[in-house]
Amino acid sequence: MELRTLRYFLAAAREGNMTHAAELLHITQPALSKQLKSLEDELGKKLFERRSFSIELTDEGILLRKRAEDLINMADKITAEFLTLDDIVGGNIYFGLAETYQIRYLAKEMRSFKKIYPDFHYHITSGDTEQVTEKLDKGVIDFAVLADEPNLSKYNFLKFPESDRWGLIMPKDCSLAQKEYITVDDLVGLPLFCSEQGWNKDIAKWSGSRADELTLEGSFRLSYNGSIFVKEGLGYLLTFEHLISSSPDSGFVFRPLFPELKTNIYLIWKKYQVFTPIAAAFLNKMRSAFEIRK
Repeated sequence: MELRTLRYFLAAAREGNMTHAAELLHITQPALSKQLKSLEDELGKKLFERRSFSIELTDEGILLRKRAEDLINMADKITAEFLTLDDIVGGNIYFGLAETYQIRYLAKEMRSFKKIYPDFHYHITSGDTEQVTEKLDKGVIDFAVLADEPNLSKYNFLKFPESDRWGLIMPKDCSLAQKEYITVDDLVGLPLFCSEQGWNKDIAKWSGSRADELTLEGSFRLSYNGSIFVKEGLGYLLTFEHLISSSPDSGFVFRPLFPELKTNIYLIWKKYQVFTPIAAAFLNKMRSAFEIRK
């Protein structure tokens, strides 16, 4: 299976039309069709449903698209790394980031780092622990930021200087908005929104034996999406402080949980990872910055 063929496959999947894909690839439509048919024969699976004027991925095609995207991203990353091995003035670094207010520390160091290395470029993907560590394990990204304890057998880490504090986002005219903090008793019987990871780990630990008394109405990977449901009166959002604006004109109020619940944030990378010069330089800068803030 050649990378070129996978690129042809991804172009056809993206365009949904053989003719359009062939034009973008600067090859003939029959040549593209032949390549994709050979790929189907090699895998022993039908990848496309062919219609009069379009094509649609089969279930097997959808699976291959995800795998092909990872492989192509990895190949492009390797090419870029080798092109910049001797170019310490710049290069590419790939990050997978959890949703956290502590990202501000990373952004601040990126800004100052780019002043030193003007040809430094960063690429960001977001997700929960499972999503970003999968990409880290595959080598698609160089670093991940987790709102979770890292697996010390697989990763090295730097701990961010501060932690994220949990609380409840609610409409400002809600009766709970009059309270200084929110307890388990306050949450019993309420429709709650939370990230699945936060609910199963942080909130479960915080609520202890009373976890079964709490009702998860729906889970969101992005707090902003959860806040829209809160605005529509569908429930209350458990999230980190500062992720959702609670300014006077926002319509929201944030109240911290009691007992206080905080989550540590970590920058992680694979053990024994060999970095490009630019990635190694960035890690050294992060180490120095975090050491100063201790």
